[in-house]
Amino acid sequence: MLIDSHCHLDRLKYKEGETLDSAVSFALERGVEKMLCVGISTENREAVTAIAEKYEQVYASVGVHPLDVETGLASIDDLIAWSKHERVVALGETGLDYYYSADQKSLQQESFVMHLQAAAQCGLPVIVHTRDARQDTLDLIKQHGDLEKAGVLHCFTENWDMASKALDMNYYISISGIVTFRNADELRDVCKKIPLERLLIETDSPYLAPVPYRGKPNQPAYVREVAEFIAELKGVSYQELVQTTADNFHRLFYKSA
Repeated sequence: MLIDSHCHLDRLKYKEGETLDSAVSFALERGVEKMLCVGISTENREAVTAIAEKYEQVYASVGVHPLDVETGLASIDDLIAWSKHERVVALGETGLDYYYSADQKSLQQESFVMHLQAAAQCGLPVIVHTRDARQDTLDLIKQHGDLEKAGVLHCFTENWDMASKALDMNYYISISGIVTFRNADELRDVCKKIPLERLLIETDSPYLAPVPYRGKPNQPAYVREVAEFIAELKGVSYQELVQTTADNFHRLFYKSA
């Protein structure tokens, strides 16, 4: 079972004649049997849950992205209330991004802590975005997170030291189409080291389309290229890579099983 563990279906970009229906159908045709539509703000929460309600193959997460904290924070009570939706399997996308918004460090950290604490209370995993904030991300997870339900560092582009420390805290690592990019040698080295049983795959669509679609709008169907590339990179069969990452998805996002 091929699964896109992180996509933004409410933001897909279409050619003339294409729709969300056709994008989901195309994903299914290519063997993608489940997708996780990820929330990024208080404003798009209803959009992602509505998509998950419409398509039985789609689940949702709810949260506030670190680059969206200025548009409004979600309180712990808000997050816990949102998590009760039957199609919501995780909190996030949350985390820290000092690359694009270092001036909002304090607000990002406040939001991240609330997500970690809410997840601990409601027993759901956390989807974490991290960029140029390695130590703070790890420290806040350790201080405020539930390391049993844990979560995932999505679209991972950091180094092996960070990955190994996250793995030690029971987190999963998710790899996107970036791993196929010509200049992603360090990420490929990290990917080789991640234990297969702690690996997830994703598109992060409509962004970061893998080779041979780089530069074009991404979509969940293209997670197949990510899976094929990583299987070859790690020296395992495509079938083993797909089955193991699906098992990992269901273990982490247990409400989707």
